[in-house]
Amino acid sequence: MSLRLAAYAVCIKDGHVLLARHVPSVGQSNWTLPGGRVEHAEDPFDAVIREFAEETGCEAVVERLLGVDSRVIPAVEARAGTEHQNIGVFYRVRITGGRLRPEPNGETAESVWTPVLDVARLRRSSLVDVGLALAQSSPATGHVAPVPVGGLIQH
Repeated sequence: MSLRLAAYAVCIKDGHVLLARHVPSVGQSNWTLPGGRVEHAEDPFDAVIREFAEETGCEAVVERLLGVDSRVIPAVEARAGTEHQNIGVFYRVRITGGRLRPEPNGETAESVWTPVLDVARLRRSSLVDVGLALAQSSPATGHVAPVPVGGLIQH
């Protein structure tokens, strides 16, 4: 089994969430939260700010920890064909500067303020639903029910 630790930014303002359009080298694009892999010896707190800046062009500060999500992707559904576990640390962030732009030499084609009510109609990563559920319910445990994958919701 492969394992990935990642940090994700949930940035909500005036009923809109900032989503990033991920365009992989193979497969269809989908919407996700800005964020990504925590590098070796990096703190997830620092990783979310670094990834946010890399993918969106904006500077941000962490307002609070929202929670942690762990999901196992079966080998038949995983990109590499090997069972994969993704552990995501979700933070509420606020933009403090910069300007939205595509990720240079990366897989984020654009970042867009999207009405939260429109998210359900988008082809998106399940991480979006997890992040919004954590932001909206603020569970004391920092954990929400697993998001089922299928239809418009992807791994």
